[in-house]
Amino acid sequence: MRSYCIDELTTDDLETLRRRLDEMELGSGMEGLFWLPVPPSMLTQVQEEHLEECGPYSIALELTDGALRMELLVRARNRLRCECIGYASVDLERHMIDYVDTMLRDLGIAI
Repeated sequence: MRSYCIDELTTDDLETLRRRLDEMELGSGMEGLFWLPVPPSMLTQVQEEHLEECGPYSIALELTDGALRMELLVRARNRLRCECIGYASVDLERHMIDYVDTMLRDLGIAI
């Protein structure tokens, strides 16, 4: 699995990040797992075609002991297997990494 990982985060950093993600209502219902929405403008043609049936599309962000891990796989929230599920494009990957880095910076979390 391709992923973006930031380790050596403090307990306080993780709690600050967890609170922000909860405030943004990005929780998945599973402890430590959050869904970052994929911007509609960055969906592939197949994802756009499958949006009503398979979407919304998200990227998983997991907070674990001392680390944040973001999978670079675009998941369909309403289907486990479909051709619309796949790795993020280079542009989407860059966008999501920048998004997470900016969020951490805004929260005062050094990376």
